[in-house]
Amino acid sequence: MAKSILITGCSSGIGYDAAVTLREKGWRVFASCKQEKDCERLRDEGFESPRIDYTDETSIEAAINEVFDATGGTLDALFNNGAHATPGFVEDLPTDALRANFEANFFGLHHLTRLVIPAMRAQGHGRIIQCSSVLGFAALRFRGSYNSTKFALEGLTDTLRLEMRDTPLDIILIEPGPITTKIRQNSIPHFEKWVDHENSVRKDQYKFIMKNRLYKDTGKDAFELPPSAVTNKLIHALESKRPRPRYYVTTPTYLMGFLKRILPTRGLDWFAAKN
Repeated sequence: MAKSILITGCSSGIGYDAAVTLREKGWRVFASCKQEKDCERLRDEGFESPRIDYTDETSIEAAINEVFDATGGTLDALFNNGAHATPGFVEDLPTDALRANFEANFFGLHHLTRLVIPAMRAQGHGRIIQCSSVLGFAALRFRGSYNSTKFALEGLTDTLRLEMRDTPLDIILIEPGPITTKIRQNSIPHFEKWVDHENSVRKDQYKFIMKNRLYKDTGKDAFELPPSAVTNKLIHALESKRPRPRYYVTTPTYLMGFLKRILPTRGLDWFAAKN
């Protein structure tokens, strides 16, 4: 029987590339999306596509029931990939903006993870792979909301990995840097909803730095890679007999991991403020 995997955030980018590639490799892929219209498109492409909105526990529970009904109650792997950003200076982020971002990037992901663990325990194996970010261990300006959700995810995942040492489950982090996705475009509605940039003391910085980045096509970031770069690490995490606890993707992730080990905090702050 084909191994099965549930992947979230498959409408485009990392999730879609992973779903297509793993299906080609013989996996049974449950490719979930937040919006039903995207699920319908994937079903037209031949995928099994339950709808998962991390901010809606009912959708999470219905989706995992759909998966277990299809597989007889088993699941070999979960790739938690869906996330969004809410750009803005921390002083301009309402607390409710953080709550909303945590619901989408952290709490819903945790709820789904807890639902698959009993089945993986019962079957005697399983891999839970979390798509984090270089911003899960190295902060950058304007990204406080996203940084904090990914830092939280890293802490939770590290703890879960420690706690699962006496089980046959593998808990794994993938930490991409700049990847060609729609995350920048998808962050615009959240920025416009939550950040009163016109009345901010940092109005000029929004105008000349952040809004240019959000609203203008400035081309690829330095060292930006296609989603397939993440998929390649995902395949190793899924198929290696001894997967690594964490996988770096892109040069900036390797660089920031190195600098975080060797630089004092003020030195790392100086470097991050230049980028």
